[in-house]
Amino acid sequence: MSDDARPDPARTMVPQMRLDQLLAELQNRLGSVASARGRVHSLLNAVVLIGSGLDLETLLRRLVGAAMDLVDARYGALGVIGASGELERFIPVGLDDGEIAAIDHWPEGLGILGVLMKHPQPLRLRDIGEHPESRGFPPGHPPMRGFLGVPVRVRDEVFGNLYLTEKAGGADFDEDDEAVVAALATAAGVAVENARLYEGSLERERWLSASDEITTRLLTGDDIDDVLRLLAERVRAITGADLVAVAAPQASGGTLAVRAADGHGAGVVRGRTAAVHGTLAGRAFRSDAPVSADMARGDGGPSPLLEGLGLGPVLLAPLTGGEDAHGVLILGRRAGAPPFPSAAARTLHTFLGHAALALELAKARGRAERLSVLEDRDRIARDLHDVVIQRMFAVALSLMGCVDRISAPEPARRVQQAVDDLDDTIRQTRSTVFELRHADEERLWPRARILDAVGAATDHLGFPPALRLEGPIDGTVSDELCEEVVAVLNEALSNAARHARASCVDVEVHAVVGGDLTVEVRDDGVGLPEDGRRSGLDNLAERAARHGGAFTAHRRPEGGTRLVWRVPASEAADAPH
Repeated sequence: MSDDARPDPARTMVPQMRLDQLLAELQNRLGSVASARGRVHSLLNAVVLIGSGLDLETLLRRLVGAAMDLVDARYGALGVIGASGELERFIPVGLDDGEIAAIDHWPEGLGILGVLMKHPQPLRLRDIGEHPESRGFPPGHPPMRGFLGVPVRVRDEVFGNLYLTEKAGGADFDEDDEAVVAALATAAGVAVENARLYEGSLERERWLSASDEITTRLLTGDDIDDVLRLLAERVRAITGADLVAVAAPQASGGTLAVRAADGHGAGVVRGRTAAVHGTLAGRAFRSDAPVSADMARGDGGPSPLLEGLGLGPVLLAPLTGGEDAHGVLILGRRAGAPPFPSAAARTLHTFLGHAALALELAKARGRAERLSVLEDRDRIARDLHDVVIQRMFAVALSLMGCVDRISAPEPARRVQQAVDDLDDTIRQTRSTVFELRHADEERLWPRARILDAVGAATDHLGFPPALRLEGPIDGTVSDELCEEVVAVLNEALSNAARHARASCVDVEVHAVVGGDLTVEVRDDGVGLPEDGRRSGLDNLAERAARHGGAFTAHRRPEGGTRLVWRVPASEAADAPH
């Protein structure tokens, strides 16, 4: 064979190379198709996974985890956007508890996260730090470089943003990663809407149930403090707060006092007080809407009700019904916890409006019942004064007319004793009439305070002391002097209970306009000891001397002790207010 008939090797190699290239390209395309098919399959599985439940918290964590699996990301998170455009919740996945605790604070919607919130479009970055809006990471945050962010929409509303960082092997996120996460976010929007509707219906049911329970308890006459404790328990169970407290205004109106609390630090905060002006609780009490703050940051102003409890986010809502403010409800979470959602604040405000209205109705009914009782007491007092006292007085006058006609000494003495007993009964009845007419007042009148002081000694003595009130005590005894009288009675009756071993104690308070106020306490006990301690009696003498008066104490001839405390009375004493 000639050389011209032999095949050229170069010519035979060209078709072979083209065939190899075609086979390689076909293999790559088949691999891409298989990879794409696998991604589509993974995407479908992820969509089924996130749509398999109606619990919103579980759904959101499944969404983040599914997105991480689809693009091989090490870290993922979902930032939920509130109604006012702020970052309301931040749900991280891929960090353990120790790493989460080491982070100084949660993201606040600034930097790269703020870019996505302002411009809800997919965002891919090779290095977060190279972006002009990057503000770095808070102390304790793990280092991150690659970034992929995709908005999650519910209808036309941006529910939140999905954040993914650190692709496996240090690779960059590509267009396919963006496309598959965007598709997942679109499908997740429907699942999120369904979960929100379901969760909202359950929450409304819980709020309505709590409202019905509170209203029923108030309108059936339960104690207000018991209902406030129930209110705190129900609100904490619904909102998931660590502490719920109810502060109500005190009688002066210038301070708020915690009357009920439930949860972390409830025993510490219960009973604390705060001024209405110049404090966080006071600002919420005077406002028409809930007030949010963060105790860990120190914003919102002074808050003595919540100091030293380790709280972070707090929400304070006024308990207002009609034109009256009945108090303020305080919700708190531990430092580092996410703030209360704005939707929860609106729902709580509506719930408290219903509770305050029920509280107002309960108070109105209580006032009506007290008015009915006062009317009955006034009628009884009037009958005692107009009928009973007058008849006893007439009987006493009749007996007095008979005394001079009785010649025998013993019968005459007995009739005179009956007249004296009737006179004493008339005095006691008049005191009873006064007590009936002033039983529902704030117990600030001198007569009422004296009655209280003497009545309080009954338990210690084992029997009620006999009390006689004479003269215009309320018109001549000032508030300052009344404090001294009550202290004198407490000391004298306490001594009688501890040392006298008496079976009878008589108390007499006598006031004279322009004259003296006299307090006399007599008992039938063992009498004053000769060498006993006299610190209590010396105290009574000092009290009398401060007001220009005198004090005496001595044994009674018939047995027992007689104490007399006398000071000048104050004319035209101001009525208590």
